[in-house]
Amino acid sequence: MKERDVCEITCVDNEKTTRVKQHLEKGSTILEVTKLFKALSDETRMKIAYALTLEEELCVCDVANIVGATTATASHHLRHLKSLGLAKYRKEGKLVYYSLDDEHVNQLIQIAFAHQEEVASRV
Repeated sequence: MKERDVCEITCVDNEKTTRVKQHLEKGSTILEVTKLFKALSDETRMKIAYALTLEEELCVCDVANIVGATTATASHHLRHLKSLGLAKYRKEGKLVYYSLDDEHVNQLIQIAFAHQEEVASRV
């Protein structure tokens, strides 16, 4: 007989489930974190974010070159990352340079890549 990975009862520890539910219901944190991961679920934006972990700062035209996109497309993706608080920019004359917003974002990207390398090495 095939083993099923589904619980056959409705709740084991009501105290734990209540505590976790209360924590999840606080504010809009879950929604904002979901938006962050949605932004990074796009392959081009992930490439851009990863490139920004490797180089502290990149010009929009260099980002476009790295990801194989037009400057307009790269700029669109960078603006999206900025709108979610993942990236920031500075202007120098006609050039616009982007970087990751803070060390938390940098760590998040690096941890994701390290995790994937670890998973791949197990196969």
